[in-house]
Amino acid sequence: MDDILKGYAEAATPDLISRFDNLDCPEIYAPVIDLLPSTPCRIADIGSGTGRDAAWFAAQGHDVLAVEPVRELREPGMRLHPSQRISWLDDSLPGLVKARQQGVFDLVILCGVWHHVDHGLRQTAMESLSEMTAAGGLLIMSLRHGPAPEGRRAFAISPSETTSEAARLGFTLIRQADVASIQAANRALGVRWTWLALQKEELPQRPRSVFQP
Repeated sequence: MDDILKGYAEAATPDLISRFDNLDCPEIYAPVIDLLPSTPCRIADIGSGTGRDAAWFAAQGHDVLAVEPVRELREPGMRLHPSQRISWLDDSLPGLVKARQQGVFDLVILCGVWHHVDHGLRQTAMESLSEMTAAGGLLIMSLRHGPAPEGRRAFAISPSETTSEAARLGFTLIRQADVASIQAANRALGVRWTWLALQKEELPQRPRSVFQP
């Protein structure tokens, strides 16, 4: 991952930061927007970049952990979005060692991140995400297909392999949606996305005793 993070650091110009931060969240999340929580909850935004999505969720009353390993994106994001509902953390996939110490979350989001995780690291990464997702909670991922910008290496993604790996850890696929990029330049390059919404199985309830206290 180090070369990819370095690529983002080198690309983090004011123009790129502005372009990332000004994308429209309702348009981005349109394929899954009806599944997003409507009442305040805990959300982990993995690979939060400039905090665009974290700020959108925070404005709706959610408490958000914004996990971003690239300082050149994280620090401008902290200045752009100084919300008390956002906690910033320098951490990264696959281990998310510090993030996993923050407890479990009702919603874990990976928007435009998974294609940067090498095939050999995805099992570990999914285990980390599973540990962070509360029972009954949602893991929502957008998987990028198509070329990546120079310096930000991408790996091919199979949605079926991703859902199978998640299923091994107790997730059920509740939605899969294939969409074109919302950015004209990316559409011209043939970039498209698969959105996956995965629900973590509920913990089984303990049977009630037939004996009265």
